Amino acid sequence: MSITAFMDHQFRHFNARETVECARSYKQFVGDGHKMLVSIAGAMSTAELGISLAKMIREDKVHAISCTAANFEEDLFNLVAHNEYAIVADWRSLSTEDEVKLRDQGFNRVTDTCIPEGVIRHLEHDLLEFWQEADKNGESYFSTEFFYRLLDEKRLEPHYQIPPEHSWVLAAWEKKIPVFTPGFEDSTLGNIFAARVYEGAISTHNVIKSGTAQMEQLVRWYLAETEAEHRIGFFQIAGSIAGDFAICAVPLIKQDLQKKIPLWGWFAQISDSTTSYGSYSGAVPNEKITWYKLDPESPKFMINSDASIVAPLIFAYVLGE
Repeated sequence: MSITAFMDHQFRHFNARETVECARSYKQFVGDGHKMLVSIAGAMSTAELGISLAKMIREDKVHAISCTAANFEEDLFNLVAHNEYAIVADWRSLSTEDEVKLRDQGFNRVTDTCIPEGVIRHLEHDLLEFWQEADKNGESYFSTEFFYRLLDEKRLEPHYQIPPEHSWVLAAWEKKIPVFTPGFEDSTLGNIFAARVYEGAISTHNVIKSGTAQMEQLVRWYLAETEAEHRIGFFQIAGSIAGDFAICAVPLIKQDLQKKIPLWGWFAQISDSTTSYGSYSGAVPNEKITWYKLDPESPKFMINSDASIVAPLIFAYVLGE
């Protein structure tokens, strides 16, 4: 039985029903020629979401991405250092002493997955060269552009440790879809960049374009797509800055630029956050109506579950698997 057939047969109630209805609606939305932005928070790249997300990108089911800068870099960490990662199956039982041992062995733990410190320094070596070159020339780029230069120059290719078709960043680079990474300063390499400015190895923070420059880029993309009469949907994995940053482009255009545009035409979110705490991650879709983010008529789905399980299922359904 295919994944699609299994979901159609078994997913009948509660979050399962919401999941399959979301998958059917997503498939129809992009099948009708509309566009979909996917936002990625949490540690989904370390969870290897790229195995299914990369295929979605390559088959034109995803047309833009907003993700935390950490998710962007962690997809590339996995691409070139997968075999050096350590899995801790009984991570809930780790003692303080166990954590110290992992730290001293050079690992950074994310739930059951430990990222080796060496891969971070590997990428830092090449990126520092690019950052310093831009600094010397008085140039400024988005953080993603420096990473893409690694791919342009094939500096990472000799080090691939997973099938390249499992990297969503590689797929996005190949397809030339826009990727927005708010919160670079909250990523590991963003921390390293700030440290190099602090110590004087780079003279200015302006080497990296600001978050507001990214917002302008996103606004221009949204306007261009809607002027081409595309409806744009929003598929949100967890919450955080990746989701809120991107979805705010529409109220910015409508309220701050005073332009008449269609709001986001479709919305779905996978989250385990509790609605009652006032968090963005837990906000139900209807709350976005008051912010001029969603139309009352826009299809809306809220799936309260583990995104590392649900997102690949939805992607498989959309792909007809």
